[in-house]
Amino acid sequence: MVSCSVNSVNDPTRETNDELLKQHKNVPKRLKCSVHNYDWGIVGKNSQVARLFSLNSGSDIDPGKPYAEFWIGTHKSGPSFVDHGNGNGSLSLKKWILENPYKVLGDKVMKKWGGDLPFLFKVISVGKALSIQAHPDKELAKALHKAQPSIYKDDNHKPEMALALTEFEALCGFISVKELKNMLCTFPEIVELVGDSNVKQFLHMNEQDRDDKGKTFLQSIFSQIVLSSSDEICELISNMKRRLHLEMQERELTDKEWLVLRLESQYPADVGVMAAFLLNYVKLSPGEALYLEANEPHAYVGGECIECMANSDNVVRAGLTPKQRDVQTLLSMLKYRQGFPEILRGVPLSPFTTRYRPPLDEFEVDLSILPEAASVVFPSIPGPSLFLIIMGRGTIDAGFCDGEIVKEGEAYFVPAYTEIRITAKSTKLHLYRAGVNSRFLKDSSI
Repeated sequence: MVSCSVNSVNDPTRETNDELLKQHKNVPKRLKCSVHNYDWGIVGKNSQVARLFSLNSGSDIDPGKPYAEFWIGTHKSGPSFVDHGNGNGSLSLKKWILENPYKVLGDKVMKKWGGDLPFLFKVISVGKALSIQAHPDKELAKALHKAQPSIYKDDNHKPEMALALTEFEALCGFISVKELKNMLCTFPEIVELVGDSNVKQFLHMNEQDRDDKGKTFLQSIFSQIVLSSSDEICELISNMKRRLHLEMQERELTDKEWLVLRLESQYPADVGVMAAFLLNYVKLSPGEALYLEANEPHAYVGGECIECMANSDNVVRAGLTPKQRDVQTLLSMLKYRQGFPEILRGVPLSPFTTRYRPPLDEFEVDLSILPEAASVVFPSIPGPSLFLIIMGRGTIDAGFCDGEIVKEGEAYFVPAYTEIRITAKSTKLHLYRAGVNSRFLKDSSI
């Protein structure tokens, strides 16, 4: 058997404590997870979410229904359930954790976040674009939840990371000053909306002044677009479509031009179609990731991904959606940072495992791709993990539950101080692990 352990590469989170492990006798808990059928999801069997949910729950896939999000975690909007083990059926993972939170979460996690998981783990299947949106920081989340608890259902922030399963498209962050200049020279519809004199003043600035004032000018343009009347937007989009359809007979349209035409076909006369011109168009290949901080504008456009985030469901929307929008809040919360976002490719822990670790305490994600008969060991750490098998089958060994079969669609909660070994029994086994950020767990000052 080929064997490769995560801890063999000097994993900084390893805190071996045999006595504590024996005392806890923690074992992985198989989970039944939730699904969301938002209308932007991929329909029927073409959806990875549909396939995983069907395998996880034993339910049939509805061929006419969109399957958008598969949730693994404790959030009340889509809780996971664990077998209670006493004949009384299922118990929510959150309630099960609260029966003995120090035992399953570990002291550091309990002291920082209380008796709950600090992260939420998802699979996303995007058939058409999601809303242009941003997630509030902690201070704003508390205020929004207090003022409108029916809309903003928790008081937590929601930084998140999207890790591509397929080719994945997104809008993320504002374009650079250089791209803004090029866009104003290329799209007369935006100039018409903003005002020709304002645009000329910006374009005629020297480079230093343009760089200094680019953020303010971009903020003004974005605000004008998302606050425009529906009649104004409808006319501008109609003019843009007409122009681009004529020009495509003479030249090849740019990726951004094709994108806005696609967005318009999905959300006709929507203000988000015009707002998309100001956002970076990002394409991820499988295994690449995008980290989205609080107060950053973004929209998923197409494809499938693993998503991990702080344990929240707060979304402030402004376009490309039939759902409620909160434009004034979104405009006030954005940071208006410009430039193309960083693409994360992870750090290899071993020949089979790559770690994606964002700059915050709540989470990190590991991807393991195992050939047949290969093993990976996830060492005992002072924090909990969630595991999802995306492809293949194998066995899981965890001290007190050795040799249990695992297969695609299955999700597990692994308590703190639980070392597990997973061995592939199929040609290839793909699994993802979400856990508390290892930088936080190794910090002895916490």
